[in-house]
Amino acid sequence: MELEDLELVQEWDKTFPQSDLVDHCKVTFGTRFGITLAADLYKPKGAEGKLAAIAVCGPFGAVKEQCSGLYAQKMAERGFLTIAFDPSFTGESGGEPRYMASPDINTEDFQAAVDYLICRGDVDEERVGIIGICGWGGIALNAAQADTRIKATVSSTMYDMSRIAGNGYFDADDSAEARNAARKAFSEQRTLDAKNGTHVRGGGVVDPLPEDAPWFVKDYYAYYKTPRGYHARSLNSNDGWAITSNISWANARFLRYLGEIENAVMIMHGDAAHSYYFGKDAAAQLKGDNKVFLSIPGAVHTDLYDNLDVIPFDTLEEFFNKYLG
Repeated sequence: MELEDLELVQEWDKTFPQSDLVDHCKVTFGTRFGITLAADLYKPKGAEGKLAAIAVCGPFGAVKEQCSGLYAQKMAERGFLTIAFDPSFTGESGGEPRYMASPDINTEDFQAAVDYLICRGDVDEERVGIIGICGWGGIALNAAQADTRIKATVSSTMYDMSRIAGNGYFDADDSAEARNAARKAFSEQRTLDAKNGTHVRGGGVVDPLPEDAPWFVKDYYAYYKTPRGYHARSLNSNDGWAITSNISWANARFLRYLGEIENAVMIMHGDAAHSYYFGKDAAAQLKGDNKVFLSIPGAVHTDLYDNLDVIPFDTLEEFFNKYLG
């Protein structure tokens, strides 16, 4: 497949400092839907031979210059060849119209990253894993259900995007009445977009932050809207997803076959995170002695984005060494 000619930023524009322990470069690869994805590749300096490799993505609405890149660089410091990629229609990746999301296409994004890694001469194709963060934690589990080439999966501070789109936060809108009201609103927006030739965006993290905002919204604000995590290409930092993206998520259901995953899985979640129920419920479906649920005391949702005092990188290294060894 001929790849789209993407314009990629070459200077360091991440929300975290560059490591002098790894080599970094930009790469591109294609999906089976014909979309070209952009990624940052991190490789341990001086590494030789075929390495174990990890593809990283997330959170949902973030870009590779934020916490997925941090995870990728940290795991490269620990001996893995890694990539952090932008999903289809977002960041530096291709795809039109922009700022769309899809359960199928986004699952394919992870599988295309695996395609890319196993075709590299410096990667051992039998030693490939993935890390998904936040909404991409659920997408990572969905990819692991589908793709047996993924030998080890880590889902960090996960959301199940299909559950939250269909049921609302904390399953508060889990009713036919609520879903039909949402369907009507999405349908009306789609009509407006079709008539006007637009794809209206829903807005990222609310700004300015209302005083009475839920605490988890304040948690997101502290990451996406401050120098800590703001990035100009991040949807959550700016104008968000196209509103009509949610149509397909609300009409889908992920994670139905979690109990059938044979390869290794670790789900890690802070027990003070508003999203903890996603990780706990997903972990309860896993089967086998190569499955781990790591509950991190006192950690909130975004602690597992970038808090180096909280993210258990030693445990991640041990997990991937065990199952990609």
